[in-house]
Amino acid sequence: MLGSLVLTVLLLIILLYGREEMRKLRRSRNSIPIRIHVNGTRGKSSVTRLIAAGLREGGIPTLAKTTGTSPKFIYPDGREVSIARHGSPNIREQIAVLNHARTENVRAIVLECMALQPTIQKISEDKMIQATHTVITNILEDHLEVMGPRKEDVCFAFGGTVPPGKQVFTAERDLLPVLTEICSDRSAQVHSLNQSDLQEVLEEDLCDFRYFEHKENVALALKVCQSVGVPKQTALQGMKKANPDPGATCAYSMQYFGRQVTFVNGFAANDPKSSRKVWDLGIANFSNVDKRIAIINCRSDRSERSIQLGKEISNWKQSMPDLLVLVGESTHILAKALLEGGVSFGRIEIAESATESEVFERILDLGGNKSLVVGLGNIAGIGLSLLRMFRNRSEFIRMKTWIS
Repeated sequence: MLGSLVLTVLLLIILLYGREEMRKLRRSRNSIPIRIHVNGTRGKSSVTRLIAAGLREGGIPTLAKTTGTSPKFIYPDGREVSIARHGSPNIREQIAVLNHARTENVRAIVLECMALQPTIQKISEDKMIQATHTVITNILEDHLEVMGPRKEDVCFAFGGTVPPGKQVFTAERDLLPVLTEICSDRSAQVHSLNQSDLQEVLEEDLCDFRYFEHKENVALALKVCQSVGVPKQTALQGMKKANPDPGATCAYSMQYFGRQVTFVNGFAANDPKSSRKVWDLGIANFSNVDKRIAIINCRSDRSERSIQLGKEISNWKQSMPDLLVLVGESTHILAKALLEGGVSFGRIEIAESATESEVFERILDLGGNKSLVVGLGNIAGIGLSLLRMFRNRSEFIRMKTWIS
């Protein structure tokens, strides 16, 4: 009898606590008139940063949160604070962010979507954020084991974050008709990038960034900023001041005991299409080298991605890397896909058990006097360690060839 009473009291406390938490969330959410939810396959962190920077420059107090390479709060003054997590990421974090934003008295919040499971994406939007503006950067063949098996299924998963009756911004082209239909079902207005939007982002504008930024990302962020009244040039000036995400594509050059090594970070570009784009960018900018080397970081929980990347690289007939250094976990999956695609065994170097220092030394040994090294695959684990190792021994250099 006593046990039943205690259980009833506990359940009542939990119920009352939950109701109070929801009231608090509603108050926080309603205090922020501009709520921007950034989703998509690639470029979420960058677009989150760009939008926040553009809004800040336009005089709109903005709090942003990224969940990419290194989760961060970005405050209205541009200050960045790393988010310390205890355990795995959880979408309840978004509730805490909204509550925190209320205490900062901001007018806008820009949140990078942190969910992969379609159901969780939908809950995050419908029950927590309730965005006034949703951004879907692009729709690519990634995380198919969660959102697939088809690219169209990924589109439907992202469609779960479309806010009813609000605005959706996207740079997606191939599946735009499908996305438009999803938005129509929710009475949401779609704003897609067209050729004139891209042409308005000039090459000289891109060269003013301190890192390689995709034209589509800038054009998309500008479109969002303009929708809330920030003039294009004002927003663009703010974006040029923004700090890049730690995983952003940058190039570094080092002189090391008579050897010249140019390193291009593309570890965060971990789907086949993006990987090809970064590789092409690297070889277009740095063609005068003895060896072109790709370091590919593999993950044991992303075997499908390794297979996709192996098939993609096998098709790089005219621009095949001289050497493919495989690091991380379960590298045999990628090696098998490469060999089945016709890549010769002599081009593949397995370095799964190697530390970042050992990989670095191996690159120096195999690269000749002048080498280009491009990091691909994934930035987690040894990918981030290798990026830091190259970056801390090099000088930042600008890339002159911009591929949109």
